[in-house]
Amino acid sequence: MTNVVVTGSFDDLRVSHVRFLHEAAKVGDLHVMLWSDAVAETLQGAPPKFSEAERLYFLQAIRYVSDLVLVDHLSSVSVLPDATGFTPDVWAVDTQGDTAARRRYCAGHSIEYRVFTDVDLSGFPVPTENIYEQPTDRKKVIVTGCYDWLHSGHIRFFEEVAEHGDLYVAVGNDTNVRHLKGEGHPMFSQELRRYMVQSIRFVTQAVITKGMGWMDAAPNVEEMHLDAYAVNEDGDRPEKRAFCEEHNLEYIVLKREPKKGLVQRSSTKLRGF
Repeated sequence: MTNVVVTGSFDDLRVSHVRFLHEAAKVGDLHVMLWSDAVAETLQGAPPKFSEAERLYFLQAIRYVSDLVLVDHLSSVSVLPDATGFTPDVWAVDTQGDTAARRRYCAGHSIEYRVFTDVDLSGFPVPTENIYEQPTDRKKVIVTGCYDWLHSGHIRFFEEVAEHGDLYVAVGNDTNVRHLKGEGHPMFSQELRRYMVQSIRFVTQAVITKGMGWMDAAPNVEEMHLDAYAVNEDGDRPEKRAFCEEHNLEYIVLKREPKKGLVQRSSTKLRGF
C-alpha cells in the first residue's frame, strides 16, 4: 500500500483541512505528522489556538487518517520529520503548502510530490447510499443538532453515543437553524456541516433534517427505523421525550463533559475564535 504523508499544525481544523485529508487518503494510507505545540510556535511564529492534545484528539477522529504521529523536533517546514515504522512514498500538500523547497526535498529523497488544488478540494462529497437501510446487529441511535462549528465536544459526544450502537447524525437544515437561532445562523451551509460530521469515524451516516422546529429530525427518524435517540443534558427537551415515548424509542441522556484533559467547547463561543 502507498504511504502518504502530510504534515502541519492542523490548528482550528476546518473543512479545507478535512477535504485535503480526504483526497490525500485516496492515494494511499494517510500518515499525519502533527506538529507539537512547541514546533508549531517555532515554525509559525505564534502558538496554536488549540493545544496539541485537542488537535491530536480531533485528527484521530477523522476517518481518513490511518496513522498519527506527534512531531517534537523539526528544523524547517521544507523537510519531513524523521519517522520510524514506515517509509513515505508520497508527500501530499495543498496549494498553500506548495513550495519549491519542498519539491526539491522530495526530488532529493525519491518521494513523489502531490499537490491538491482548490479544484481537487471543492465540493462536499457524502455517501449516496442510505446506510441505515442495510442490516445490522447493533442498535441504531440518532443524535440531532446544528454542528455549526464542529469541535472536540461534538466528537466526544459522538464517541460516547457510538458505544450504544450505530450512530446516525441528523444535521439541522439551514432554514430551521435560522428559524430557531435567528439571523446570522448557521455560519456554514447544511452541506458543509453534514460533510464535517460525516468525516468523523464514530458516525455511521450523517443526514440533513427534513422537518422544522425542535423536532426537525422527526421525518428522518420515522423513515430510518431507529431504536434510540440520544441527547446531552443541554439538548434534553420535553418534545424529544414525548416523541420517543410515542415512537417507542429508547431515550438516552448523556452528561456534557469534554474528553479527559481537554477544555469545554461550544460552537457559540467559538464563533469568530
